[in-house]
Amino acid sequence: MKKAIMILMTASLAGSGFAMAYAKSEKPAPEIRKIGEPKNCIQIRSISSTKIIDNQTIDFKMNGGKIMRNTLTNRCSGLKSADAFSYRTSLSRLCNVDMIRVLQSYGGSYHEGPGCGLGKFQEIEKVKPAAE
Repeated sequence: MKKAIMILMTASLAGSGFAMAYAKSEKPAPEIRKIGEPKNCIQIRSISSTKIIDNQTIDFKMNGGKIMRNTLTNRCSGLKSADAFSYRTSLSRLCNVDMIRVLQSYGGSYHEGPGCGLGKFQEIEKVKPAAE
């Protein structure tokens, strides 16, 4: 089944953002190939969606189809199971010095949970397995 992704919303004045994804089924992670050197920041307005891979990895799908993978500096407790996070920044960029917060659902609303540090953003492409 496809994974429904809610649009990444940003508040222009507050510089805050919110991203959510709902997982219905799990498939084995495809192999990836790194492209170029990791980057410290990505432009928030260029993010079209996010996908939480595990408690330490988030893929940011960019406008135009590019995927920027962020491997957090440490495991982020509850990230995968919550499948939602928020961030705040005063800039128009999301950078490796920024923090995300796990969004936990309680009583029909979301509450910020643990804070976790972002790592660098690595452009990747998914590699299709060779036919046997």
